[in-house]
Amino acid sequence: MEKDYQQDPADCIKVVLFGPESSGKTTLSRQLARYYHSVWVPEFARDYLQEKWNNERKTCEANDLLPIARGQMKLENALSKKTDSVLICDTDLLETKVYSETCYLKTCDPLLEKYAVKNTYDLYFLTYIDTPWEADDLRDKPEERLAMFNAFQDELIKYNRPYVLLKGDKKTRLATAIKHIDQLLNKK
Repeated sequence: MEKDYQQDPADCIKVVLFGPESSGKTTLSRQLARYYHSVWVPEFARDYLQEKWNNERKTCEANDLLPIARGQMKLENALSKKTDSVLICDTDLLETKVYSETCYLKTCDPLLEKYAVKNTYDLYFLTYIDTPWEADDLRDKPEERLAMFNAFQDELIKYNRPYVLLKGDKKTRLATAIKHIDQLLNKK
């Protein structure tokens, strides 16, 4: 059903960590949620795909993208009701759309594309690839990090999404993100 991909109304600022694998999104999401005494929306795909790997020894395939998108929005919608300040999203459907177009289908399912574009956020933090690569069961393309970073940045530009580029060590990234979130909170 289409409503499974749609954002519920929320009384909070929503920010998204956005970028290639192993670029520090989850680490920063947790730090920001702790700093703001708020909640963060983990990346649904991590648990979904880890279970797939554990049970089938398979990584992400094209037919996983819609269930991942549905699970991500279910998590986001549930957690957005638990805060009235800032919701930190480890990913969003626009990120799933980028992976669909670059790694799996070279296109995007119309339903996923519709809500990837329709769902809105107050700010994106585009994470640069100056963090060390950390291999795991699911990460498989360290040599494609720059190309993926460019695909993510191009998508933000294409859809005119407000974003801030995050570079540097964890402390620098956290300070930059806090500065920009505080500006949004002061306008709320």
